[in-house]
Amino acid sequence: MSASNLPSAMDVDEAAIDEGLYSRQLYVLGHEAMKRMAASNVLIVGLKGLGCEIAKNVILAGVKSVTVYDPEPVEVSDLSTQFFLRAEDVGKSRAEAAVPRLAELNAYVPVRNLGGVAGQEITVELIQGFQAVVLCGVPLSKQIEINDWTHANGVHFIAAETRGLFGSVFNDFGPKFTCVDPTGEQPLTGMIVSVEKDSEGLVTCLDETRHGLEDGDFVTFTEVQGMSELNGCEPRKISVKGPYTFTIGDTSNLSDYVRGGIFTQVKMPKIIEFKSLRESLSSPEFFITDFAKFDRPATLHAGFQALSEFKAKEQRLPRPRNPADAATIVALAKKIDADADEKIVTELAYQAAGDVSPVVAVIGGFVAQEVLKACSAKFHPMVQNLYFDSLESLPTSLPSEDDCQPIGSRYDGQIAVFGKTFQEKIGNHRQFLVGSGAIGCEMLKNWSMMGLASGPNGKIHVTDLDTIEKSNLNRQFLFRAKDLGKFKAEVAAVAVAAMNPDLVGKIDSKQEPVGPDTENVYDQAFFDGIDGVTNALDNVKARQYMDQRCVFFLKPLLESGTLGTKGNTQVVIPHLTESYSSSQDPPEKETPSCTVKNFPNAIQHTIEWSRSEFDNLFVKPAQAVNAYLSEPNYLENNLKYSGQQKEQIEQIVSYLVKDKPLTFEECIIWARLQFEEKYNNAIRQLLYSLPKDGVTSTGQPFWSGPKRAPDPLTFDPNDPTHLAYIIAAANLHAYNYGLRGETNPAIFKKVAESVLVPEFTPRSGVKVQINENEPVQNDGGASDGADWTESAKKLPPPSSLAGFRLNPVEFEKDDDTNHHIDFITAASNLRAMNYSITPADRHTTKQIAGKIIPAIATTTSLVTGLVCLELYKVIDGKNKLEEYKNGFVNLALPFFGFSEPIAAKKNKYATTEWTLWDRFEFKNDPTLKEFIGWFKKEHKLDVSMVSQGVSMLWSSFVGKKKSEERLPMKFSKLVEHVSKKPLPPHTKHLIVEIMASDEDDEDVEVPFIVVRI
Repeated sequence: MSASNLPSAMDVDEAAIDEGLYSRQLYVLGHEAMKRMAASNVLIVGLKGLGCEIAKNVILAGVKSVTVYDPEPVEVSDLSTQFFLRAEDVGKSRAEAAVPRLAELNAYVPVRNLGGVAGQEITVELIQGFQAVVLCGVPLSKQIEINDWTHANGVHFIAAETRGLFGSVFNDFGPKFTCVDPTGEQPLTGMIVSVEKDSEGLVTCLDETRHGLEDGDFVTFTEVQGMSELNGCEPRKISVKGPYTFTIGDTSNLSDYVRGGIFTQVKMPKIIEFKSLRESLSSPEFFITDFAKFDRPATLHAGFQALSEFKAKEQRLPRPRNPADAATIVALAKKIDADADEKIVTELAYQAAGDVSPVVAVIGGFVAQEVLKACSAKFHPMVQNLYFDSLESLPTSLPSEDDCQPIGSRYDGQIAVFGKTFQEKIGNHRQFLVGSGAIGCEMLKNWSMMGLASGPNGKIHVTDLDTIEKSNLNRQFLFRAKDLGKFKAEVAAVAVAAMNPDLVGKIDSKQEPVGPDTENVYDQAFFDGIDGVTNALDNVKARQYMDQRCVFFLKPLLESGTLGTKGNTQVVIPHLTESYSSSQDPPEKETPSCTVKNFPNAIQHTIEWSRSEFDNLFVKPAQAVNAYLSEPNYLENNLKYSGQQKEQIEQIVSYLVKDKPLTFEECIIWARLQFEEKYNNAIRQLLYSLPKDGVTSTGQPFWSGPKRAPDPLTFDPNDPTHLAYIIAAANLHAYNYGLRGETNPAIFKKVAESVLVPEFTPRSGVKVQINENEPVQNDGGASDGADWTESAKKLPPPSSLAGFRLNPVEFEKDDDTNHHIDFITAASNLRAMNYSITPADRHTTKQIAGKIIPAIATTTSLVTGLVCLELYKVIDGKNKLEEYKNGFVNLALPFFGFSEPIAAKKNKYATTEWTLWDRFEFKNDPTLKEFIGWFKKEHKLDVSMVSQGVSMLWSSFVGKKKSEERLPMKFSKLVEHVSKKPLPPHTKHLIVEIMASDEDDEDVEVPFIVVRI
C-alpha cells in the first residue's frame, strides 16, 4: 500500500470543529490534524485501567468514533486502576459497565461496545472497518495474529501493557507511514539582507536574530527584490554556514539581488517504514525512555516475552513476589536473550500481577497521543518498541511475599507491588492539592485509585477559586457540561469520591486561593496537618508563592506543568533539593515599543498593538471617567505629575461631554471616525514625517530591512475586515455607555457610508520614536501644563452627575459573542493591511492576544502519572538525591528525559554551612537590642541592617535618636511602628532578613530569620 494514510476526501467540514470546546487543543494540533482525526474510527481492545485511560484521552481529543471490546466480567481488583468501574459493576462485562461513563466525556464522539461473550478473544473479522486498533494486555500470540493482518491492510496498530511499575508499547503504522509534521513547532521565519549569485548561493539574515535552521531543512522566500525568482519558489534544501547565514543551492542563473526578502521554513512530510511485530520480536528498534537505563529495554524485551509465554502455559500470571515463578520466568527470558539482567526480570515477574494507577497514566497518556498521531499524521510516531519502568518508586524496605498477597480489596493491584504495610501508609497520607484544573483532575483521579488518604488519618485538601468553563471540558475530565459555572474544587471532590467511596468525607475542598491574603486560612496549624503539597497551577507567581511556603514550613512539594505536548515535573524535598524558585526561565523577549507603535513587521506586532488599542479605547477612558466622578480632587492628585495632563483631561472631556453618545447610531459614527484616525490619518502623518523615499545619514533607504513602509487605508464598507472593525468597535463603545448593541451588518454599512469625515492635514514637527533608545514620542506633554486648567473648565462638576458611571470592558477571550476578540482581530488585520503583513485569522489572534497556553489531555495524563510515581517516594520518606527524578517529556517528538534533582546550594559563614532550608529562630518576641546582641555573642556577626518585608526596621546609619527609640522595642511593636499599621491578628511569626559582617568586616550571607511573636 502506498503512503496513503491521509484520507483523500474529507467527510468533515471546517465548521464541525467546536472551537469553544477544543480551543486549547486546537493550538496544539491545528485544524487540519483535527479534521483528519474526525474521519478516524478507533478500536480499543481490553478495558482494564490502561484501556480506559487510553479511551478517555482519545475520546476527549475528538476522533470520529471509539469502539471498545472487553466482554470479560469485572473483578474487584480491576478497581485498582479502572476509574470508570464501580464496586456494583463486579460481574458485568467490563465494556458494558464502562461505555456509558466514557460516552459522557465528549458529545461529539460516539462510544460503542463491540459486544462479545466472556472467554471470546478478539478476531481479525472483528477489527475490520477501523483506522487504528489498540490492544491492551492481549496475549502475544494474538497480538502477532492481529498485527499480521493490520500490517498488510494499512491499519495502524498499537499493543500496550502495564505490569506493576513496568510498561511496554509497540507501534506499527504500516510499511510506509507519512508524517506531515514531525515536530509540531512553528515554521521558522526571518528577514534576509543579501543572497549571493553562486553555485552555492549564500543567504545572509538580518543580524537581529539567529535563523535557527538546521542542515537539511527546507525554505522558501517572499518579498525578495531583484532576485524575484526566489519568491514562492519550490522549497530549497539548506546547509547552515553560521548563525546568520545558510546556502540554498545554485543561484547563479537568477537575477541580481537588490534588497529585502523573508525566508520561511517549509515542513516536509517524512515517510516512516515500520516493521511488523513478528519481525520486531527478533530485531527490535528501541525507543529509550531513560538514558540512565540504556541497557534495560533489551532485558525487558525478553522479559515481557517470557511473561507472555509463562501466562500462555500456566493460564495465570506469576504470583506476587513468588521466587519459584520468578525463577521460571528468568529461565524463559535467558532463552530469548542470554544477556538479560536477572535482577530486572525477577522484579518484573514479582510485579506482573500488579496494576498501578500512575504507570497506567504514563503509558495511557503516551499511547493515546500515538493513536492521535496515527489518525492525524501530526507529530512523529514512536519507533517502535518502548519499555518503561519506575523501580525507584518501590519502598526502601521491600515488602515480603506474604505482604503482597491479594486480600480481595480494590487496592490489590497496588498491594501486589508495594505490599499491605505500605498501602496503609498511602491511606494515612495527608496532601494539599493546589489547583483543580487539568493537572488537578488527573491528580485526584490517580490519588483516588491509589487510595491516598483513604485511611483513618488520611486527608486531601484541594483549593481552586475558578469555576468551570466550556473550554475546560476538553481535558479536565471530572467535569461535564452540566457543571458549567460551578466551583472546580467542589465538583472534582465529588467526582473522585464517586470513583472511590473510601474517599467520602476525606476531601476538603476550598475556594480561597493561596496567597499573602489567605495566610490566616493556610496557617501554621494547617501546614502542621499536612505531609506535603502538590501544585497543579497555571502561573509562575502562585507556584513561587507555594514554593516559598513549603520552604518555610519544611514540606515536600511536587511541581509540574504542561505546554501543548511538552511537560515537566520537579520534586522539591526539604534539606535535600533546591526549591522551585532556585532556578528561573529567562524572561520572555519583549517587542520594542517603537516597533509596535510605528514599525511593525510581523502579525504579532499588530496583535500586540490592537490589544493595547482595546484598553485605550474601551477600558482606560471609562476607568478615568469613573475615577473623576468618584474620587475627590482626582485631577489635582492624579494628573499633577503625569506629564500628559492635557491629553488625559481631553479624553475625559471627550468620553463624558463632547462625544458622549445618546444612541447606538452615534456609536457607529464614532467607530467610523476611529477607523479614519487609526488607519488613514495616523499613517499619512507617519509618512509625512518619514517620507517613503527618505534616506538615513549613511544614504541607505530609511524604509528597508525590518522597517516596512505603510500605506493608508481608504474606508470601504464592502470590505469585510473594515466592516468587522466598525461592528465590534461600535458595540464595545455602546457597552461603555450601557446602550443596546446591534449586529445587523446592513445598519452599520448604511450609517458608516453616510459619515462626513473631516479633512486631515499632516502636521509638521511631529517627532517619531525611531529606536528603543530615543525618548518615547508624546503628542501632548508637560509643556502644555498651563493649558490643562483651560481644558478642565469644560468638565462638568462630578456632583452634577451623581450616580452616573461608565462600564469599562473586562477583557474575556472565551466568550465569542462579546466582540472582544472580534475587535482585536479586525484592528490587528487592518494594521497588517497598512503594513502589507499577512493577516491572521480569529483563532490565531485569540491565542496571541489572550496569551493562551496550548493544552491537550494526553500530556496532562502522562505528566500527572510521573508526579504520582514521585509521590510514592515522598510517602516512603526517601532521603537520597539519586532516588528522585525530575522529568521532561515532549510527546510530539517523542522524547523522555529524566535527571536527578539539583542539590540545595550550600552557602557558608565562618565555619557554618547552610542551605535555603536553614533558618534562625527567635521565640517570645525579642527586642531589637536582644536580637542584634545574640548574633554578636553567638556568631560573632555585626548586624548592619534589619528588614521585614518591604520595611527597613533598623540600620547602623539611622540617627542616634531613632536608634535609641527602636532598639528597646519588641519586634512586633517595631514592625507596627515602622509600617504604621497593626499586624493582622493571625500573625504568629515574622520573617526577617539582615545584612551582617564578620570579624574581618567582610559581608556574609546568612539564612533568613523567623521571629515568633
